[in-house]
Amino acid sequence: MIKATAQDIARVTELLGRRPQGDFEVVVRDNTGDPVVVKNEPLLFDGTPMPTRFWLVGSQPHLLVSRLESAGCIDLAESEVDPQELAQTHMMYAIERDSQIPADHIGPRPHGGVAGTRTGVKCLHAHYAHWLAGGKDVVGAWVAKRLAI
Repeated sequence: MIKATAQDIARVTELLGRRPQGDFEVVVRDNTGDPVVVKNEPLLFDGTPMPTRFWLVGSQPHLLVSRLESAGCIDLAESEVDPQELAQTHMMYAIERDSQIPADHIGPRPHGGVAGTRTGVKCLHAHYAHWLAGGKDVVGAWVAKRLAI
């Protein structure tokens, strides 16, 4: 993982409204170079598990996805995507995240798939961030299609 620069940390702090609690890498930027998606380390600085590997930090994409969530689209997305593909999305997400935990790590570990859930859809932001970062994410693709309409 390429750790964030001081400039990235400052900008992500501004976007989140708080300083990140762990290492991250900016993996998607907009056309101005502003962070859109960060990839978090699976453990925070204090060792707390961080199940959300990909985080949507871009202000405009975050707002647009928030509007979908406010309109009840979490349940709609879950009802419209293939459950097998969703299960595969969660499994692959967890495998990728867990592969970055040191083999000798003792203590709590992140669990679940996208946004820490094992089944269903918990957070459209996390799925969309995963999809934007190149992950095969059926819900992220569903969100992208919705935002293009």
